[in-house]
Amino acid sequence: MKIAQLTPGSGDNFYCENCLRDAALVRAMRELGHDVLMIPMYLPLQADKGERISNAPIFFGGINVYLQQKLPIFRKTPRWIDKLFDRPRLLELVGKKAGMTSAKDLGETTISMLRAEDGRQKKELDRFVTWLKKPENRPDVVCLSNALLAGLAKSIKDSLGVPVLCLLQDEDGFLDGLAEPYIKQAWEILAQRVQDIDSFIAVSRYYADTMRKRLELDADRVHVVYTGIPLEGYEERKAGPKEPAIGYLSRMCPDKGLDTLAEAFIILKQSEGLENIKLIAAGGGTSNDEAFLNKIKQRLEGSGFIEGVEFWPGFERNERLDFFRSVSVLSVPEKRPVAYGLYVLEALAAGVPFVEPASGVFGELLEMTGGGVLYEPGNIQALANALKPLLLDTDYALGLGAKGRCGVVENFDVKQAAKNLVRIYEQVTRQS
Repeated sequence: MKIAQLTPGSGDNFYCENCLRDAALVRAMRELGHDVLMIPMYLPLQADKGERISNAPIFFGGINVYLQQKLPIFRKTPRWIDKLFDRPRLLELVGKKAGMTSAKDLGETTISMLRAEDGRQKKELDRFVTWLKKPENRPDVVCLSNALLAGLAKSIKDSLGVPVLCLLQDEDGFLDGLAEPYIKQAWEILAQRVQDIDSFIAVSRYYADTMRKRLELDADRVHVVYTGIPLEGYEERKAGPKEPAIGYLSRMCPDKGLDTLAEAFIILKQSEGLENIKLIAAGGGTSNDEAFLNKIKQRLEGSGFIEGVEFWPGFERNERLDFFRSVSVLSVPEKRPVAYGLYVLEALAAGVPFVEPASGVFGELLEMTGGGVLYEPGNIQALANALKPLLLDTDYALGLGAKGRCGVVENFDVKQAAKNLVRIYEQVTRQS
């Protein structure tokens, strides 16, 4: 089967769950013998930093999308000019400055991309569809990485006559984070554009239910596939780190709750027996996150506990494996419900238990793995209380981590996820 997978890139600036998820699925589907086009959008793919996985040009390059949104002249420029702005190195550099885009610009561009053929990036859409129609590229099915790309579906189906499916993961957080009036407009347009999608595949039961309600989707149009992770390289844990350590692995931005974890760390450092604990944070960010991170560092400095904190710059696979070997427990205190929690699956695969808020997907992950503890969302003292026994009792942490690892091996192997995904692709293709 020939599959086209469209995936927005993050430019290798932060731990991007969608990018890593799509890359793992594409590798697994290729191992099953399928011909998969991995098509990057906006910025280069984080997964390409090591073994290259994309095999198509970048479409809707971030600079061109921005210029065409702001200046009418760039909606008519020839390709040789646009190509200058699609150079990967230039896009990576711009990606690091992503926070320079204003809330107004972000809202307007989101609306324009959802409108697609009626939006300001129509030139990019035409170029993409023309490329995809070539005999050597033409797929049997197209998969969109998230519902924010739903505007592309109509043109793809009209031009190629192939089914279009869409993965669902955390679009609600992005759309609800826009400024008004763009939130309401974006949801209304998205509700119209999803009618062009043949089927949806959510990454959890929680998120399938969430998006069914928000977009008024029929239940039979939404499937659930736990996309999982590649398990190679994760080893059964025999011992914890020499010194107890709390780990944080995600983008270092306000929504992910690193500031909440820093406050819990300060409480724990003042507890008997935990004077030597460490906090290790990794996951990167954009220029927009720098002020937030500096504020956390100032708070830690003021508390007198900054010496016990490490900020790791790297987050590639081998660096993540080293990270998990260095921590006793993982916590990313999300401030809003999330759909997936890739970092939890990676931690459990490495035998590291998790402490997460009792919201979103985390109850589901706990039910399926048994490898963590939940706490009352937004309650810093409750977070500290949940972390404390895992830091004081190594055997307890190892036992919980071992149980969680078994749950991940059983339920979250990306090889099985790829088979489940292809089964849905084939079913939808037959029906269409």
